[in-house]
Amino acid sequence: SGLEARTGKSNFDISEWVVVRLLEALQGNEAVLAMLVKTSVARKTLARAWRDGLALRRAALYRLDARRWFGAAVDACLLTAATGGGRSTRDCTVYAALEPSSVESVFGWRDGALVADVTAHARVRELAGAERTVWRSGVKHDCARVMELRRAGDRWRNGLGETVCLEPDRLYPLAKCSDLDRGRPPSRWVVVTQRRTGEDTAKLEHEAPQTWAYLLRNAARLDGRASTVYRGRPRFAMFGVGPYAFQPWKVAVSGLHKRLRFRVVGPVDGQAVLLDDTGYLLACRGRAEAERTARLLTSELAQDFFRAHVFRDAKRPITGELLGRLDLGALARALGAGGPRRSAQRRGRASPG
Repeated sequence: SGLEARTGKSNFDISEWVVVRLLEALQGNEAVLAMLVKTSVARKTLARAWRDGLALRRAALYRLDARRWFGAAVDACLLTAATGGGRSTRDCTVYAALEPSSVESVFGWRDGALVADVTAHARVRELAGAERTVWRSGVKHDCARVMELRRAGDRWRNGLGETVCLEPDRLYPLAKCSDLDRGRPPSRWVVVTQRRTGEDTAKLEHEAPQTWAYLLRNAARLDGRASTVYRGRPRFAMFGVGPYAFQPWKVAVSGLHKRLRFRVVGPVDGQAVLLDDTGYLLACRGRAEAERTARLLTSELAQDFFRAHVFRDAKRPITGELLGRLDLGALARALGAGGPRRSAQRRGRASPG
């Protein structure tokens, strides 16, 4: 969709298109296709083939040391896919090397989605229910040197080394992914130009004149942000803002780290903590709900579920879509615990970022 194209969700490598077209052309013929591709492309290609109903008799992924052989700092593999001449499969065997004895795992297509470990998925399949939880991404501004600041006494210092004075109600503590992963308090604050997507920013001139003047001084950098999501939006717009972002209590997790460390995030100095756009959050009604939800997500059963679905070698292994596959209600029932209220669940579409 257009929104997916704007937020990067629809990105694909041209080699993905090439391999899919070849697999389409080989349908009904007994053949084996072998291609050297990025590991992420191999998975996306197979996912698309299985989603579109292409018949594959066998699929395998052999990991390669791309730096050694090609001087490329990327996860790469030899992808083989056989068509025709037998019963089709929706599994792919992963080998740690080109040796046939180096079987590492088996991923596949289950219930309309790609799963990292088909055996583990079979054990936790009942947790992928219809009650999908909507995880929100954090705030997106694409100009950290201007929009993110650190304390400097009773003033603030930005990434350009400038010391400034801004209205306190336009500055919120910001938890970066490294903060979430390490469980440490925020060390930065973010300038908030909007409290909901699409809000008119011109009123800042009267409501927060110091902040408005600061934005104008840095207008060249803010107006030059390359992402198309800012086109046609109010000047100095940002994304990932809404009532959920300003809830005092949240459960949050880094989207960049391979370890899923769910954290209870509470207010700092009476202000809600915002996340950057590489983190994901569930807004909660209060501390008790946040702690209860975090206990569910850190349970061994929940970790088993994510192990079945997370591809650890992916550039961004954790996504809102993946987190949303876990039905928290089903998880709570399986553990015999009280789950989060529905208010922390299905509330609209995830915002860009």
